[in-house]
Amino acid sequence: MSSSSIFTNYPLICAFIAFAVAQSIKFFTSWYKERRWDFKQLVGSGGMPSSHSSTVAALATAIGFQEGFGGALFATALTLSCIVMYDATGVRLQAGRQAEVLNQIVYELPAEHPLAESRPLHELLGHTPPQVVAGGLLGVITAVVGHLITLAAS
Repeated sequence: MSSSSIFTNYPLICAFIAFAVAQSIKFFTSWYKERRWDFKQLVGSGGMPSSHSSTVAALATAIGFQEGFGGALFATALTLSCIVMYDATGVRLQAGRQAEVLNQIVYELPAEHPLAESRPLHELLGHTPPQVVAGGLLGVITAVVGHLITLAAS
């Protein structure tokens, strides 16, 4: 049995840090644009940069550094990262756009219509390609910095 723990798991820590940094960037840019604190930005989806992309890119890159870039584990992590990033710009982005249209339709319904009081659908689901690329770069940079820190510490 290994003496390592979840608290020393380099790929997991990199993924968590990348997620936290991406969400923090959204939080502070939201404040800068709107001059109000929007705490939903700390956990919400959508926006710049993609926290999903930063998380999976950091995880895959850290696995590559730890286990080797030629191994099956890295190949698996990279493949799943690509699927997550593709999904963010494809299905999730289109679902968000459909939600916008549906919300507009419901908004224009007469007050007596049974759906007129429906809760609005969440519109900010997916990402544009630049948001995904920015998130991916953030994830890779996070893992590289983590790797350099790990090398310096050993």
